[in-house]
Amino acid sequence: MGTIVRETFGEPFSARKAYGQALVEMGEHFPNMVVLSADVSNSDHSFMFEAVYPERFFNVGIAEQALVDVAVGMAHSGKLPVANTFAFLFATRALEQVRTHCAYGEANVKLAGAYGGLSDSFDGPTHQSESDLAILRSLPNLAVVVPSDPVSIRKLLKKTLEWPGPVYFRLCRNEVIPVFHENNYDPEIGKGIVLMDGKDATIVCCGVLVARCIEAARQLARDGIFVRVVEMHTLKPVDEELTVRCARETGALVTVEEHTVIGGLGGAVAEVLAARHPVPLERVGVADRFAETGPYDALLDRYGMSRADITSAVRRALERKK
Repeated sequence: MGTIVRETFGEPFSARKAYGQALVEMGEHFPNMVVLSADVSNSDHSFMFEAVYPERFFNVGIAEQALVDVAVGMAHSGKLPVANTFAFLFATRALEQVRTHCAYGEANVKLAGAYGGLSDSFDGPTHQSESDLAILRSLPNLAVVVPSDPVSIRKLLKKTLEWPGPVYFRLCRNEVIPVFHENNYDPEIGKGIVLMDGKDATIVCCGVLVARCIEAARQLARDGIFVRVVEMHTLKPVDEELTVRCARETGALVTVEEHTVIGGLGGAVAEVLAARHPVPLERVGVADRFAETGPYDALLDRYGMSRADITSAVRRALERKK
């Protein structure tokens, strides 16, 4: 397979543009695919799909509950719907419909949550989505997928459309995602990917912070600490076997996510370790609080997700491992 991570990262690219381009590409592969929007097509770039396939695009207006229910109805009518709104709205305003009609009903609906994490950085704290993964991961039958760069968005969107059931597909807003995957990157839902190998500890990460984790691991290697980096792009079903193997082989884990440390990737990994192979675990993310408004990169650093926070967490895990 060869390396799947570039030695030198590409320039930051708009996650929204990458998603819009991926929708258009998938529209050709899946003729029954339809795209629905709660009047956010300019925000998430789903307008790119509308421009090519206007007869397969539906704007339901600012009505997130209706968005989910219309998508469920289309799924039961043989369509393959991708429903688009902000991430926090799937986890709050439309949660009843997501839970009861989509997840409980096992409707083949793909929920694309734009502006995940702190990436809706200037629309105020209420629009940030620091707990969506925990909320939606708790719903039976609903898979949870978090791509990490433009290559990942395109390839995981295809896997999401092929998945036989409802999926929450979490997206970022800002132009801060460097392209770091090579084109031979070939993800599968439910299977984590070892991006870098190492013997001392394992970083398990997802989303836009994967790039920071790779950079942190490279810094640690210069200091003589060799860390395995695992991209866990699927939080549910989480890759239990890979998690246990990393625990056995490296003896300490660090989870890194753009989300509260409660219930998301850190929670999923902690559950696996507690049940099957306990080892020291440190969790990097938002420390159980709401964030403020500000530049995205600055927010990530301020709320505990800087490269220095990642390297410090690895060092703490190694001390506990001793």
